Amino acid sequence: MENYEKIKIIGRGTFGVVYLFKNISDGKLVVIKQICVQQITDEEKLSTDDEVKVLSMLHHPLIIEYYTSFIEDETLSIVMEYAAGGTLGAFLRGRNKALEEEDVLNLFCQILLGLEHVHSKDIVHRDLTTDNIFLTKNYKMIKIGDFGISKILASKSKANTVVGTPCYMSPELCQGRPYNNKSDIWALGCVLYEMLTLKRAFEAPTLPNLVLKIMEGAFQPIEHHIYDVEIYKLMNLMLHLKPEFRPSVSKIRVHPIILQPLYSLFVNLGNIT
Repeated sequence: MENYEKIKIIGRGTFGVVYLFKNISDGKLVVIKQICVQQITDEEKLSTDDEVKVLSMLHHPLIIEYYTSFIEDETLSIVMEYAAGGTLGAFLRGRNKALEEEDVLNLFCQILLGLEHVHSKDIVHRDLTTDNIFLTKNYKMIKIGDFGISKILASKSKANTVVGTPCYMSPELCQGRPYNNKSDIWALGCVLYEMLTLKRAFEAPTLPNLVLKIMEGAFQPIEHHIYDVEIYKLMNLMLHLKPEFRPSVSKIRVHPIILQPLYSLFVNLGNIT
């Protein structure tokens, strides 16, 4: 750790504390998640190993980059890219007016492309939320992060472990049924709802009430349609109760409302970093 200077604590991950550090050699800011390996169970150690494995598999401009990891003084340090704009969730909660349609589609297409890379590696994120999507300093580019509970699907079989942030959990996760990457599509629908309304799709005072709402698909209808109706149609498809009816990332990519902003994103990606 002599190569890094600690600046401040910025959060807590699944099993560790997350700090902002400065790399002394080049002055670059990095995020380091530190986990005391003596204080976690064997199962948690496996989860930590999985996180490092997942991070090392993902190399994409729209995903938080993994740099390295090492153990020193019984502490595992995972060194990752720092996104200076904070989380998408904080950005949305800090607004008092709706996003422009162009901005909604631009951010959504970025999340979509990042998620496509995740799914191409047979990885289910399992905790895609606006608080796990980060922004660069100019708020124009997103970075998907926090892969602490992601799961690598070794086969085409579905996973069973119930994990994730409750408000974004799919109905099949709430019911303890097998799930696959269509659970990430549900979460993506929740993220889109939040970008359209500045509110979460599913909220309740207690966890049982929240689970009931999710299992019924009872999100608050959007009364004032200020965006193209096709955006709402796409959101409703992603929030279909039955996972087999939710579109895959590849299907979403060719949705009419996505084609033009996706093309613009490919053209301008190098200019928004």
